[in-house]
Amino acid sequence: MSQKSQKEIAEFYDEYSNQQSRIGVNIRHRTIMKRLKSSGMTNESSVLEIGCGIGTLTSLLVKKAGSLLAVDISPSSIEIAKKNLGHHSNISFLVSDMSNFDTSKKYDFIVLPDVLEHIPIEQHSALFKTFKSILAENGKICIHIPDPYALEWIRANQPELLQIIDQSIYSNLLTDSIYQADLALHKLERYCLQKTLPDYQWIEVIHRPSYKTFEKKQYIFAAIDEVKSKL
Repeated sequence: MSQKSQKEIAEFYDEYSNQQSRIGVNIRHRTIMKRLKSSGMTNESSVLEIGCGIGTLTSLLVKKAGSLLAVDISPSSIEIAKKNLGHHSNISFLVSDMSNFDTSKKYDFIVLPDVLEHIPIEQHSALFKTFKSILAENGKICIHIPDPYALEWIRANQPELLQIIDQSIYSNLLTDSIYQADLALHKLERYCLQKTLPDYQWIEVIHRPSYKTFEKKQYIFAAIDEVKSKL
């Protein structure tokens, strides 16, 4: 499945844009936005969205970000997104698979909204190295993916729902790519969104911490935490 050419993948998503138009904004997109805001995204943040499609999540991001670059492999999807959202002054668009992405700009947030599972795993290491080079000092890479176990269930029971590439991204595969790029896993949460068992994961990746000092908490804060731990 991961041997599909970039041309085949782009053509699939050119066609898939029709389905995206029918679905529109839903609870998944709104949940991603809430998590981004909880992670610190503000109307001053520079944001890079990978796999924007026709601009569904983008339509929410553009209203909350300072500047936004929306990227997708599908030219048709980008054209639709431009038509619908191009009037916003803080957004720009790019057709790219990120393999040759090059910029001097640093992004506060790099967002992958249910897209990493559609990028061949063998490309993830190079992808995260690219992200490291363009991530602001205190920036975050925010990833939303289907829980790998839930995706395995879909593969076995509802394969018609799968896209051209739909991989289960288990944590060991993810962390291999993250740490090879000299980045660090900051958060990984499995949670229930549309099912009674965990069907999605929220992941945050940051630059590898560089400790100049590593001091104990002040006594008063340590004492408060001690009391809280007993409640």
